[in-house]
Amino acid sequence: QVQLVESGGGLVQAGGSLRLSCAASGRTFRTYSMGWFRQGPGKEREFVAAISWRGIGTYYADSVKGRFTISRDNAKNTVYLQMNNLKLEDTAVYYCAADLGPITSGSKYYSIDFWGQGTQVTVSS
Repeated sequence: QVQLVESGGGLVQAGGSLRLSCAASGRTFRTYSMGWFRQGPGKEREFVAAISWRGIGTYYADSVKGRFTISRDNAKNTVYLQMNNLKLEDTAVYYCAADLGPITSGSKYYSIDFWGQGTQVTVSS
């Protein structure tokens, strides 16, 4: 069992940056693949980025490649999502995800083991 708490969301102008953090409870954090999903208004929750339990493998949705970077610090039980050059279409609630299996760009929201409560990211023009 792992509990996830996101932070770092907010309002930012297009072209700006934000860094999301996800703090996880539990001593087994390092065994989980971690990821970020997002859900825009009226849309299905979609994959954004993921990182393997050792931090070696990273995966990104095509829409965020080159702009977002996922990282993790297993000593701090925390995963991060650095978001640069934000666009209007990045507006969504961002959810932290944890899974004992791999999370990749093909992962669907209904297959994920654990979720955070979400943090709102709003990009304005």
